[in-house]
Amino acid sequence: MYDGIINVYKEKGYTSHDVVAKMRGILGQKKVGHTGTLDPEAEGVLLVCAGKGTRLCDMLTDTDKTYRAVLLLGVETDTEDMTGTVLRTADVSGLTEEEVKKAVLSFVGEYEQVPPMYSALKVNGKRLYELAREGKTIERKSRRIQIHGIEIESVKLPEVVFSVSCSKGTYIRSLCRDIGEKLFVGGCMKALTRTKTGGFSMDESRTLSELQKLKEEDRLSEAVFPVETVFAKLPAFHSGDGNLDRLLQNGNPFRKEHCPAGKEPPETSLFRVYDSAGAFIGVYEYSEDKKLYSPRKIFLGGN
Repeated sequence: MYDGIINVYKEKGYTSHDVVAKMRGILGQKKVGHTGTLDPEAEGVLLVCAGKGTRLCDMLTDTDKTYRAVLLLGVETDTEDMTGTVLRTADVSGLTEEEVKKAVLSFVGEYEQVPPMYSALKVNGKRLYELAREGKTIERKSRRIQIHGIEIESVKLPEVVFSVSCSKGTYIRSLCRDIGEKLFVGGCMKALTRTKTGGFSMDESRTLSELQKLKEEDRLSEAVFPVETVFAKLPAFHSGDGNLDRLLQNGNPFRKEHCPAGKEPPETSLFRVYDSAGAFIGVYEYSEDKKLYSPRKIFLGGN
């Protein structure tokens, strides 16, 4: 059984669930999940977690992401991308490159974004895209999201190519819609590639066919990153004591007095924990109020 993260390059035409289903077959196990949906027509990094790695799904879904997008100005659709029905078109010949760049960059920072109707968000127990397919449009509450940065690659009207780094919950389709509205011509997303998420980049991703080939060559383990890879930037603490090992291996909290003399955890909120044999236990955090080190996420043991 594989335990860890696989950096999959999701190609166009696949849903995120399609990728998970295929990865179950390639890995030969059922315990597989993904960390953040990509639309069928979008491509790029889709992190797939296997075995104990599935305990990472919530943490990796909440991370910042980077995309490369193609914005088509002068076209509005009901899905906010090219898969939908065209609602309105407008002439963009009056726009200047300077105006377009200024409008795009104005979205850097926090802003209230209204999610698209064609999205997996739930309202009264029903997903928005289900309502949209029934011909219903309902009022959606805006959500505060963060655009960390935008780099404009080219402006060749009516298309604008840009890279954007953003917080979780950001819809790039809606960002394209909002840029179009700001320029009074409308806009939609023509193409989207996720280039980075959770510390993993597109450069090191593998397609499903490449992963299948690795399996046939009995080299699939080369594509599975250990769980602890995700926490590589956190400081590490190694037990070095059998008594403390027993606490850690059962996922228990511990105090400074449980540590060997002169060997205390890092003075940071989060840190990696290993037992005296070097096995990765999980991530702990320190509570100043309780003077206690408590587990944030445990990966040793279980399935």
